[in-house]
Amino acid sequence: MSELILGIDDAGRGPVIGPIVLGGCLLLKEDEQKLKALGVKDSKMLTAAKREELAEKIKEIAKDYETKIFTAEEINEMMNSKINLNTIEAIAAAQIITRIRRKNPGKPIKIVLDCPSTNKNAWLTKVREFIEGSARGLAFLCEHKADVNHVAVSAASILAKVKRDEEIEKLKKEIGMNFGSGYPHDPVTVEFIKKHYHDHKDKKIFREHWMTLKNILGIDTKKQAIDRHRKKEKQKKLFEN
Repeated sequence: MSELILGIDDAGRGPVIGPIVLGGCLLLKEDEQKLKALGVKDSKMLTAAKREELAEKIKEIAKDYETKIFTAEEINEMMNSKINLNTIEAIAAAQIITRIRRKNPGKPIKIVLDCPSTNKNAWLTKVREFIEGSARGLAFLCEHKADVNHVAVSAASILAKVKRDEEIEKLKKEIGMNFGSGYPHDPVTVEFIKKHYHDHKDKKIFREHWMTLKNILGIDTKKQAIDRHRKKEKQKKLFEN
């Protein structure tokens, strides 16, 4: 029996608008070469059109696949409860593993995860804690740059990215405006936030805890306010002397 490999990766970790999406792609080891031959690689190295084309082929070849979406509203709610982004990703990864496992009961699966945390072991421990049911028969490999080094993870990254792009387009239609990619380095996104944040705040599309959002809006974070106060006090002492 050929080895089953489940690759898992995220898309949309850094944006200030919209969801984060995790993708999971279950492959037979023998099918990895088919995907390589098609040009499957890290989604960041592909155009949007190529990702969409490959996503359909991946779905045809894969034994199974899943995506998990956490909206900006859900991210805000969890972060209000002191759940950080790494833990949110661990929850999403565990949900994908649980779903795939239920649809493929009793089959040994090697799970390869692209790790978002600097501490691979600690993050993998979190993932395992959130998996529902027994982890018997599951083998885990958690790496940085797994999306570059493992085809199953590259395929998962493509599925996640295509799904996130679809969700972003839905949001644009819902609010009736183009806000760009949602990333803080996108001038269209920055301009949209500066001009329309307060008009669309109730739509709950913004990641309210992101420092990049606060920076765009010119809102001092607690740390920035403290630093500003210290600087003023230092200048005051210099003048007094």
